[in-house]
Amino acid sequence: MRYYKRYIAFTSLAICLLLSFTSNAQKVKFEPSSVVPSAEGHARISKDKNDNYEIKIELVNFAPVEKLQTGKTTYVVWMLAANQDAPKNLGQLKSEKNVLSKAAKASLETVSKDKPRKIFITAETDGKTETPQNEIVISTGNF
Repeated sequence: MRYYKRYIAFTSLAICLLLSFTSNAQKVKFEPSSVVPSAEGHARISKDKNDNYEIKIELVNFAPVEKLQTGKTTYVVWMLAANQDAPKNLGQLKSEKNVLSKAAKASLETVSKDKPRKIFITAETDGKTETPQNEIVISTGNF
């Protein structure tokens, strides 16, 4: 009986700790897009132990950039920071197509010292561009 009580106490503590670690993540959905209407996804933002912001973006049903017929070669993810007006290039989306599923997926994981307030994606010819050159493909609202 004594071991059972310890097990319950330990399990309860572990669940509380797990919930406290996962609850700091903010999940922000991308708004519907007229450029890629079937696309859905979210950005998950959390703070790491160094006070940086971990940003994980996941999209499904996201058309490959070649299908946009714009002559662009890559999708670039941009962030508007809470303390800045100019967008910051976070990197290029990594696209993948699962053999078992027809849904195209795209993702990006990165870290920023600045707190994001909005994330958006454009199609570009150069993934290292410092300013967005094209229309926004998909975006979150301000958060």
